Amino acid sequence: MSTSAPLFRIEGLHVAVEGAEILKGVDLTVMPGEVHALMGPNGSGKSTLANALLGGPDYQVTAGRLLFKGEDVTAWPTDVRGKAGMFLAFQYPQEIPGVSVINFLRQALSARKGVDLSILELRLAIMESMKRLDMDPAFGDRYLNEGFSGGEKKRNEILQMAILEPDFAVLDETDSGLDIDALKVVARGVQEVRTDRPELGVLLITHYQRILSYLQPDKVHVLIDGRIVDSGGPELAERLEQEGYEAWR
Repeated sequence: MSTSAPLFRIEGLHVAVEGAEILKGVDLTVMPGEVHALMGPNGSGKSTLANALLGGPDYQVTAGRLLFKGEDVTAWPTDVRGKAGMFLAFQYPQEIPGVSVINFLRQALSARKGVDLSILELRLAIMESMKRLDMDPAFGDRYLNEGFSGGEKKRNEILQMAILEPDFAVLDETDSGLDIDALKVVARGVQEVRTDRPELGVLLITHYQRILSYLQPDKVHVLIDGRIVDSGGPELAERLEQEGYEAWR
């Protein structure tokens, strides 16, 4: 489901961390409604790319640019990108003691859309999404990510994505540390968000092929040593599963 104008475009992106170049010229275009999977071994630059896309302060763009819905967002701060409709689910979500899930969602929704719902209104609004993600309704009263299992953290991020309704989502190692049942629930949650918002573009960053069995990508890219060295369809992920990354080194 693609329209002619790109949703998100990465052009010749070079990124350095503490003076060391990690990304060495990345090009990638996501059209509306597409799911792209970016795969690579540890240390290939996957998480650096995720953080650079959302404007992480420790990630210096030394060349290239990022275009979101046709606008150059390379210099935009993280909060401005979020308000504009970009979303990042982190590999290691941070704990926020003293802030409940429901309060966090309320504040995030206000910042993203200027919508100021009461706690009760928001609780009613998220019930269906929580049900889809096999989440207990009492989950909303827990402090954000405090004492959460890996699966609970990932479900919470997909819940945030469902409520905030971004236009473009970056899912960084969303499948990391999940057992097969939790993986299926998270993948189903992403698919249902996409069903509700068919124009949503997704960049799924992963080390493993297994989530792609449940979340079919339109395109697969292989990142090695800060460069995309190959791109193709879902069959590329299957080849990676069989051959490993050595064939591309």
